[in-house]
Amino acid sequence: MAKKEFVHFSIMKDEVCSFLAPSESGQLFVDCTMGEGGHSFEFLSRFPDIRLIGLDADPVIQQKAKKRLASFGDRVQFINTYFDEYFEDQIGLDKPDRILLDLGISMFHYEESGRGFTFAKDEPLDMRLNTDNPLSAEVLVNEYDEKELADLIYKYGEERYSRRIAQAIVRERAVEPIKSASQLANIVAHSVPAAYRHGRIHAATRTFQAIRIVVNNELGRLHSVLRGAVKSLKPGGVIAVITFHSLEDRIVKHFFRDLNRDCICPSEQPRCSCGGARVVDMVTRKPVVPTAEEISINPASRSSKLRVARRISDFWRESDV
Repeated sequence: MAKKEFVHFSIMKDEVCSFLAPSESGQLFVDCTMGEGGHSFEFLSRFPDIRLIGLDADPVIQQKAKKRLASFGDRVQFINTYFDEYFEDQIGLDKPDRILLDLGISMFHYEESGRGFTFAKDEPLDMRLNTDNPLSAEVLVNEYDEKELADLIYKYGEERYSRRIAQAIVRERAVEPIKSASQLANIVAHSVPAAYRHGRIHAATRTFQAIRIVVNNELGRLHSVLRGAVKSLKPGGVIAVITFHSLEDRIVKHFFRDLNRDCICPSEQPRCSCGGARVVDMVTRKPVVPTAEEISINPASRSSKLRVARRISDFWRESDV
């Protein structure tokens, strides 16, 4: 029997295309999280005059995007890199007109990668988007001390039972190394109260989120890419960001709001020294969320939020966020 392939649904594709519709021909789009190429396919199909650069840290999933987008020829360029590193090296390159960041993990990583992103499978405990990264989930779980584990599970998973979970991990790894996703999920599930274990979401969900965030430095890279992406935008350029949990959304919300302020000087300072001008306009004052219809078709979209901002001019100041 042929292996079933899973497709990553493009979250809020109509809304994203509406916000990022080009204002003139020949504009440059950068899809910072190309994945299997879902949003890129929509851009290239709906806007026949644009050029597109697609970024992804995972060379395996990028091959899927290349096959999917082959018919668009030289209108699309593929770059295997972390999105924040791309903008660090952007000096002298074309400034983009439109930028998309879809921060969700691709269905490929859950269903096909074999890297332990899901607790529903007996896969090696890896969780790396790029396997050249020396820090895997297995290394983290087996080598971090109890306090480090408790702190990161609490901070990045917002997990109330982080200390109990960390204690259980340290206790069990002393018996035998923790090497699989299902092994870790079982340890977590049996370390929390029964009522929590049988709650709305799997008891290991928040722990897996926290470990994945740390392994891939997701929030650190998000801070970096927001700065680099907005700074690289042409005046009038638009950036759209899709987040999937409160930690990501909080960073994006505060970053956009900070660059939307006229003056950030301390109130006791007699004269403005920051330039006294906004860097971006808020296109969406409140986050856009998926429709009930989309959630029914793709339940994974239910926690997603879309925020959009527009670069005003060449003026730039650093954000305090």
